[in-house]
Amino acid sequence: MEYVNLGHTGLRVSRVCLGMMSFGAHESRPWALSESEAEPIVRRAVEGGITFFDTADVYNGGQSEVVTGRVLPKLLTREELVIATKVHGRTMPGENGRGLSRKHVMASIDASLGRLGLDYVDLYQIHRWDPTTPIAETMEALHDVVKAGKARYIGASSMFAWQFAKAQATAERQGGTRFVSMQNHVNLVYREEEREMIPLCIDQGIAVLPWSPLARGLLAGNKTREGERLTTRAGTDPFGDSLYTPEVDFDVVDRAAEIASERGVPSAQVALAWLLRHPGVTAPIVGATKVEHVEDALGAERLELSDDEVARLEEPYVPHAISGHE
Repeated sequence: MEYVNLGHTGLRVSRVCLGMMSFGAHESRPWALSESEAEPIVRRAVEGGITFFDTADVYNGGQSEVVTGRVLPKLLTREELVIATKVHGRTMPGENGRGLSRKHVMASIDASLGRLGLDYVDLYQIHRWDPTTPIAETMEALHDVVKAGKARYIGASSMFAWQFAKAQATAERQGGTRFVSMQNHVNLVYREEEREMIPLCIDQGIAVLPWSPLARGLLAGNKTREGERLTTRAGTDPFGDSLYTPEVDFDVVDRAAEIASERGVPSAQVALAWLLRHPGVTAPIVGATKVEHVEDALGAERLELSDDEVARLEEPYVPHAISGHE
């Protein structure tokens, strides 16, 4: 496993980040795994050199953070681990139970640390933009979280490039803490981030941490062109259905499968290998519900695609409407 700096920081992270959303049994996700089911998957990731793990307070009613906090200390020391979580979505009742107000940020970091069983997280990320809270309030609250020792760094997730630039400028003007990472929606079938956000991140030394690197399993073959859904998640993921355009996306899916067949590897490895060599990308966040999914991620980190293969993979792409900011 290769290790790189997280953007312009000195924090070293594995080139693959294990997404923990699949862990923590909950009625909201029929495909989510219990702690005992999750542990061998996480163990294999650690054996393969993965030290970077991402979760969020909204995943599985908080159970993802609970499982993360229980399993990882069995496998690595705290100084070896890089743990990221997020704040924004509804996790508490009432008008202030969601968003990026100072009140909710401060309540949420303490709640997350309690579920994780930690004194601090390495990366605390805003899960989405909050149009109802002044960004100056949010950035000041996040700065105070860092100064209180509850987070080492802060990051952001899907938003427009102008919003991200505004947040960074606000933090700088306040003499506060700037974001060091952008967790955005990037994969072979959704590449709109290449237009503005990724060039901005490259210019500013911001780590790019793509979510949904396999397009919610589409690039791994969990659906057919005819609409058949081949996994439990594919049949119970309305958010995933909202992100993509099957009538054009399957040309890309088929091209990835074609190159994967030539290479004798699963399509998932080809799609992840493409993303790993993409300019600006630090570490894709790969979810897993089977040990085999981790094996694909580890294989992709070692798979070298030729320039010709990359060109062939990118050739069928067509522009998409912006998705994933909600």
